[in-house]
Amino acid sequence: MQPSDIDAVVVATESDFLSMQVSPSAVLADDLGLTQRPVMRVEAGGASGAMAVRTALMHLLSGWHDTVLVVGCEHAASHLPADEVRTIYGLSFDADLEGLAGVTATVLYALSIQDHMARYGTTAQQLAAVSVKNHGNARFNPDAHKPMVLTVDDVLASPMVSTPYRMLDCSLISDGASALVLTTRKDTLDRRYPRVRLVGSGCASDAVRLAERSQRGDFQAKSLAAQRAYAQAGVKDPAAQMAFAEVYDAYTGAEVQAIEALQLSAPGQAAPALAQGMFDRGQRLPVNLSGGLIGQGSAPGATGIAQVYTLLRLLQGRYHSGLQQASERRFAVSDTHGGVGTVCVVHVLERLDD
Repeated sequence: MQPSDIDAVVVATESDFLSMQVSPSAVLADDLGLTQRPVMRVEAGGASGAMAVRTALMHLLSGWHDTVLVVGCEHAASHLPADEVRTIYGLSFDADLEGLAGVTATVLYALSIQDHMARYGTTAQQLAAVSVKNHGNARFNPDAHKPMVLTVDDVLASPMVSTPYRMLDCSLISDGASALVLTTRKDTLDRRYPRVRLVGSGCASDAVRLAERSQRGDFQAKSLAAQRAYAQAGVKDPAAQMAFAEVYDAYTGAEVQAIEALQLSAPGQAAPALAQGMFDRGQRLPVNLSGGLIGQGSAPGATGIAQVYTLLRLLQGRYHSGLQQASERRFAVSDTHGGVGTVCVVHVLERLDD
């Protein structure tokens, strides 16, 4: 495939304040030598990259284009002080009632998981197991920001940020970029590898303020987005049919909540399963082999695109050395959200063994 084959470009960046660029789609298209194409920028908080993939899919399904480049990037980590980033993220939830009062993203995520812990008995030790797994998976990913060898005790000994989250329960904002080409043209495919199709895309939203949700510890919009994606893909039993999952682990508890919302575990059972290693590398359904946001890094505009890239390569059997894992299962699921499970996007990929 050549640049001339690209019909349209969809760009994802989370915030003008983070990228310091008001019109990134035009700038990136120019940088890439893709002027004259239709371009657009997509924003949905942490789900920005996934929403760009969904937008490209709409382009293809409309019939207006047959080959779309999706690219996402962030570079806030290297040029903004931590206090400024913290303020920007506080304003990205509800600027009037929460952001200007000094509420941070970590506080809101902590409140959400506290509700989950109260109802299901989830423990800080179980949350720490997520950090150990994802930092550990990142050791096999040469593109990862935070590969680390940790124990549960290491996580529990790290400084408290907002109860129950300690420093090693949290993902770090990262510089990063990711790109995909989505196409309906079969003549451009590399026949050395199995074909992979994007067969399901679901999106849903929830009340911005946690207090206005019926269950603050559940990601109800994520559940609805997953149901829509699974229905499109013809998936009846996600826990039994998925080979891999890449979920939005902005915090360790968010991975617990995501696994349950995606129906990969029964409500209240994800945390014990994670602590027992049931979603580890080498198991039947590994979660966040890339390292997730915690291990690979959190570059919101790139994350949802990188997740699809990771699952594509895993299904084809050509991901990073040390993370290859053959599976007879043909489906994989990616999950992102903006806010605290507020705007959710779920994608399902299928490997075709023809």
